Amino acid sequence: MATKDATVADLQQKFEESTAVLLTEYRGLTVAELRNLRNSIREHATYAVAKNTLTKIAANNAGITAFDDELAGPSALAFVHGDTVSVAKALRDFAKANPLLVVKAGYFDGNALTAAEVGKLADLESREVLLAKAAGAMQAALVGAAQLFNALPAKAARGFGALQEKQDA
Repeated sequence: MATKDATVADLQQKFEESTAVLLTEYRGLTVAELRNLRNSIREHATYAVAKNTLTKIAANNAGITAFDDELAGPSALAFVHGDTVSVAKALRDFAKANPLLVVKAGYFDGNALTAAEVGKLADLESREVLLAKAAGAMQAALVGAAQLFNALPAKAARGFGALQEKQDA
């Protein structure tokens, strides 16, 4: 009983500290395949296998009911503490190579996600790519502004030069 309470408390803490949680079914995967999956998401998430009843209790204690209907069969959770998009991509890519892994649901930013919505999340570009694109757009805008500010004095000088030549003539 104490072990179950400790497991529930540990899972509840993971639910509360995670930026997102992705629920998967891993029926038929080998230990080596699960190890590869864990290694592929280690930078941004931890992957935990837990009993469905304990997972449901811990999730409900953390105020999350998104998984109540999905907790059937061998379930495992990816507790995301980093980039959610990277973890969703890693799960999608792993599932393509290992069709026995099924992403069933997710919970992100206070909202329940269906498996299709987790797939859409995986289709987004990573945080680093989005930041690089934003930085590039801001740099382009700044370069354009600098060129405009440099052009104004040059244009004014040419205008004054033409006016001076006209007066001299």
